[in-house]
Amino acid sequence: MTMEVDILELSDRSAKFVLSSVSTAFANGIRRAMVADVPTLAIEYVNLYDNTSVLYDEQLALRLSLIPLVTDIETYIPQAECGCGGEGCPACELSLTLSAEGPGTVYSRDLISSDPKVQPADLNVPIVELKKGQKLVLEAVAHMGYGRDNVKWQAGVACGYKNVPVISIENCDSCGHCAAECPKGIIRIEEAGARVAEEDIIKCSFCKLCEQVCDINAINVDFQENAFVFTMESDGSYIAKDLALNAANVVKGKAEELISILDQL
Repeated sequence: MTMEVDILELSDRSAKFVLSSVSTAFANGIRRAMVADVPTLAIEYVNLYDNTSVLYDEQLALRLSLIPLVTDIETYIPQAECGCGGEGCPACELSLTLSAEGPGTVYSRDLISSDPKVQPADLNVPIVELKKGQKLVLEAVAHMGYGRDNVKWQAGVACGYKNVPVISIENCDSCGHCAAECPKGIIRIEEAGARVAEEDIIKCSFCKLCEQVCDINAINVDFQENAFVFTMESDGSYIAKDLALNAANVVKGKAEELISILDQL
């Protein structure tokens, strides 16, 4: 059986698609990979040379670490897997500098990256407001890491799935109770009885309120065991499409690694 993917919505930051002919374990593996296993760049260390703002050094470092950075997975690798042994080299880290003086607000766009391909995913993230005479001069060092280790490396910020709903309606008397009760408003009453348009079925939340109010048991809400509606959002480190593909590659790599280990037994 071949896995199928049907795209419902797609933008740079979010996607919605139907993943069919896969097990629940595989679907959850893709979700977990998006959240925890796709390596992402994030600021880990900050060298502060001048900070006369109202924020402590630690507060600034925390804010900087949570600014998503556009990640080039082909150029950088996680520091723990780098040949430098964790000492830091161009393959596993990059530097961003910032120099600002008040009055005015310092934004993420004020960070100057040593690699033009790696920039803050959002240029208008406020870092700190500087009053007249206040200064902020620093160097931030970004490393590749995994969301399972720290939230700052979590590229997938809202990744989830549900089974594809199956709604069956038979011998309906068109009383309209189910339509009135449906919180999603997807049930329509026609002369032949209640009906749910095919494009609206995936909106079903499995609340089954329609079943409960139907006195003649004309409506049944079920689900497909091997088909899932995925919704996902990216923090901007990757576009949504690349995040999903990278997650699939992670799952594929783990499967290949497991096969290799079992072959050696």
